[in-house]
Parts: sequence; C-alpha cells; structure tokens
Amino acid sequence: MPRNSQSSIKQSSAQSTHSRIKILQNVVLITFAIIVVRLFFIQIIEHNAWVAKAEEQHTLLETITARRGEIYMMDKGEPVPVVLNQTAYQIIIDPTVTKREPIEQALKTYAEPYIAVNFDDIYQQEGLRYAIVAKNVPRELAEKIASEDIGAVWFKKNNQRVYSEGQLASGLLGFVNADGVGQYGVEGSLNHILSGKDGLLKTTSDVNNVALSIGKDNTKIPAEDGENVVLSIDRGLEKGVERITAEAISHTAATNASVLIMNPNTGEILTMANLPNYDPANYANVTDASVYNNYTLDVPYEPASICKNFAFSAAINEGVMTPDTTFFNKHYEEVDDWKIWNAEQRSSLYGTLTMKDALYWSLNTGSIYALKLLGGNPNSINQQGREKLFDYYYNKFRLGQPTGVELAEAEGFIPDPNEGWGRDSTYANLTFGQNLSITMLQTATAFSAVVNGGTWRTPSVIKGYYEDGKVIPKDALHGRVASSEGPPREVLAGEETTTEPVENSTSAGPVEDKILTDETSASMRSMLINNREYLVRGGIDRPGYDIGGKSGTAQVVRNGAYDDSFAELIGSYIGFIAPSGEMPQYVIMTKMWGEGQSIGSGDAMNLFNSLSNYLIDYYKIKPNQ
Repeated sequence: MPRNSQSSIKQSSAQSTHSRIKILQNVVLITFAIIVVRLFFIQIIEHNAWVAKAEEQHTLLETITARRGEIYMMDKGEPVPVVLNQTAYQIIIDPTVTKREPIEQALKTYAEPYIAVNFDDIYQQEGLRYAIVAKNVPRELAEKIASEDIGAVWFKKNNQRVYSEGQLASGLLGFVNADGVGQYGVEGSLNHILSGKDGLLKTTSDVNNVALSIGKDNTKIPAEDGENVVLSIDRGLEKGVERITAEAISHTAATNASVLIMNPNTGEILTMANLPNYDPANYANVTDASVYNNYTLDVPYEPASICKNFAFSAAINEGVMTPDTTFFNKHYEEVDDWKIWNAEQRSSLYGTLTMKDALYWSLNTGSIYALKLLGGNPNSINQQGREKLFDYYYNKFRLGQPTGVELAEAEGFIPDPNEGWGRDSTYANLTFGQNLSITMLQTATAFSAVVNGGTWRTPSVIKGYYEDGKVIPKDALHGRVASSEGPPREVLAGEETTTEPVENSTSAGPVEDKILTDETSASMRSMLINNREYLVRGGIDRPGYDIGGKSGTAQVVRNGAYDDSFAELIGSYIGFIAPSGEMPQYVIMTKMWGEGQSIGSGDAMNLFNSLSNYLIDYYKIKPNQ
C-alpha cells in the first residue's frame, strides 16, 4: 500500500476518534447540565416538598383511640353501668409481605366471626400495603393469632361495647357498629358526646417503622375520652316493665308493644320499653330491622281517642265548656256529607249527655261538640274552631313537632286548619286522634301538662354525667347535650323507614310553659279518675289512689284510606297515678299492635292496669285513705 494511502487512513481514523470523543464530551456535558438543573430544582425550587417526603418516610403517625363513654341508668338513686367497654383489637396486614395462607387460616381458626374482608379482594388489589382483616377481636383470641408468628401482622387496640344487661332497653340504647360509630338510640343520638376525640402520635421511626424517642418535631396529642352519660331511666323499673309487657303480649294477638313512663312534674323519663327487643352486642344477627326502632319517639302514629283529652282541655280552658255541659248524642255527626259514628252505640246513650259522660264512653260526637264550642257555634264547625284547636294542638301541646328530648326523634304532622279539602271533617277527626301523626312521647308530654296543673315541660332522658364516682347534672356542662341529630345512620337490609328523625331544640334549654289553668287541669283529672271508677269497684285499681286514664283504638290507613274492616287496630292507653288527693306523680302510656292484628284499647288498658299496680309496689307509694 502506498505511504500516502496509509497516512490518509491514519488521519481519517484519528479524526473519527476525535469526533467520538467530542460527542461523548457533549453527552457528558449535557448529562451534567441536566443533573445540575435537576439538583437546582430539588435543592432550591422543590426543597420543601422533598424534605416533607423524606420526613414522611421516617415519621410514624399513629392514632390514639379515645375511650368511648359508658352509659349508666339509675337504680335506687345510684347510677349503675349498663354499657361498658372492653379491650379488643383490629388485625392489620401488609398483603405484599404477609403470606395469605397462614393469616387466613389463623383467622378462620381463632376469630372467624370477626373477619372483616374478602381475602380474594385484598390479595388481588395491586399495590395494597395496608388492610384491616378483622375487627373487634377479643384479647384472648388476638393473643392466639399473635402466637402463630405470622410476618407483617399488626394488632391495634380499640374499645368494644359490652351491654351488661343483655337486651334490656335495647330500643332506647342502640348499638355501636363495626366502625365504632353509634347507631340508633342513645348510642347514635349522643355519638358526639360518647365517642370523644382521638389523639395523635407523631414521632421519628426507624427502617422497621418502630418509634424512636429522638427528634425535635415529635408530637403527641392526647385523646379526649367520651363522656359517661347517666340516663334518668330506672333500671329496676325498666326490667319489671319489660317482663310484664312481654307477658301481656303472650296473652294477646299483639306482636309489639311500647311503654313510656315519666314524671309529669319534671319531664323526667323513667322507662322507655320496646318489645320485641334485641341484643345490641349481636345487632348484625337481627333479621327484622324494625326492632332497632324506639317506637316511643321514632315512629309517629294516630293515638285515636287519647286525643280527646286535648280537645276537651282546650274547650274547658277557653271557658266555653265544663264537664257538666250537655249535648245531644244521636250516635253520629254528619260533617262534609260524611257520617262520623261513635264506636259505642248502646241505646241508653241516645239523647242528652254531659261532656263527662262523653269522655267516659269515649264518644266521638262529644269531642266534635267541643270543637263546635271552640268556634262559638254549637251547631256547626267553623274556621274559628279549627284555628283554636290547631293553636292548642300544635302551639300549646306541641303535638306534631319535636319535644326537645336529648335523643333524635320524629316530628309528626298536624294538618293546617285552613288548607286542603274537607277541612271540617279533618278537624272533627282530629278531636278523636285521627288525621294526624304524633309520637308516644309527644302524646305523653302533652298529657302530663293536662294533669300536672297545666304546665308543658320539655321531657328528658339524660340525668347528667358520671365523673369521679358522682353524677354531674347536665346543666353544669353548659348544654353539651344540645344536638340530637346524631351521626349518619346506616340503613340496614329489610329496614322500613318512617318520618326522618330531626334535630331537637334543646340548645335553647328546657321549656316550662303554663298552657292550661289550674282549674282546667283539675277538671280533666276529675273526669279521668271518673273514667276508672268501675275498676276500683272491680278490685283492679286499689283504694287510696287517684288513678285516671283514657283509651284509644286507632284504625290503620291502607292505600290512603282508613281500613273500615277493622282487620288491624292499634290499641293505646294513657293515665296517671298518685295517692288520693295529691298531684299525679307518674304518667304511663302503653301501645300494643301487630301487623294484620286487631288490638283494641282493652289490651293496652290491661297492660296499664298491671303496670300501675307494679309501679305502686316498686316505689312503695303509700295510699291516702
């Protein structure tokens, strides 16, 4: 090869090498520039974000669970716990590390009822690093699972509710669900008081996520435990009432019953019984979600002729009627071209009767006459009468609206006196407790005003709070039981909803409103005692006591109209008890019903009779001879 050719090849090779070196240098320079720019962004522009991310990888955040407040009832003047806490555990795994077979087998062996997941779901979910696989596992079972030595399993301590009285007052108490949220009753309505406020632990952790004691930014926010709530419910009385009520159901066609007992002079509620009840500790085993209802305040209904107490009170209080006022009873009244009949049509009652007779025989014609008198015209119903009856029902007796009790309650409905078709017949029916919708608690609170001297008082089921071995009155805590709206409530399978519970108005404080005169109240007490005089002669009501009452038998609405076949009826009874000549000390209301069953007021009255005698013995109320 010629020398010049070799020289050219060498020169070309050198140029090629030089070119590659230059390209490499440029690549290095560009890469370096990118690194410098990136470092600039990381160290200057994105400095705070990267510091936070680094801290996050070495920071342990752990919730400090607040202890849920316990619930007490009164027993012989002393508070006793009926809802307590016990330590339980959530079991948590990292599905990317925890082997499925051993953890699944351990849970099925020791804690199958507490498994909270489908293992197929969590092990098929890509990137899942945290899964709660079991909840409320008792300590002894959690210890057995821990002894299996399965990797990447954590045990988080929490509180589990213990209902020491079993099914007692379950409709009142409610329950706590698997997420620790109160549902229904006291647990739901006062969840904001009972649940407290969780705390937080923030500290530096090592590579194994174990908390270290170093670090100037360590933070510990203590948990604020929930309040221990003391109910005004008398535990011993509640037990006796539920036992007697269960026995009454067994002797009738009724499937359900509710009982409310309260002090008419203070508004304090002593008993809220609903049967059948359930075990709050095993609420998920319930097949009929209606048992969760507290029928004394959750479900409005038509109490029927019990409302004659309110129509008669209004007419007496307005000075247009006395117990001795007379009217002509022809067994029916025709209103808006519709005949309204009395249930009792014996021939001896045809003719002139007193209003005292009308209440004794529960005559619809008598209560309609009271409405006519309110309007100033004994021959017809008019606008003035409707408006006055509405004023008493809705504004004075507060029917069809929340009472202000500390629990979530239904509202109900009283029709407007000047709207809609057939206003006169609608209001004629209102006088004997139909065409309206009210709760047992609204009814009993209004009845308390009728018999206690005429004062409407806000009912109460909360006596106070339990701290350091003593009861602190709720007023001392500045109205902390002011909202009864409660947390969102899960609607369970098979549950039938009625009127939505509404928030009460206790933030304004309890109400005491004088709505009737002493004379009106005395007249009503006398007529109600007269209603039961035959029971004294029959040996059912004991001598030495003033026991007065009124029954109500309600038709049921089917497809928008009353079922005139009377195939299903709801029986109610309300009354008071006191030593003879003294003001009433207790008001008792009973309600009995069953789907497709005809339950008359006689069944509800028989239950009242048993309860009134039991209450006299329980509280050792001495008679006045």
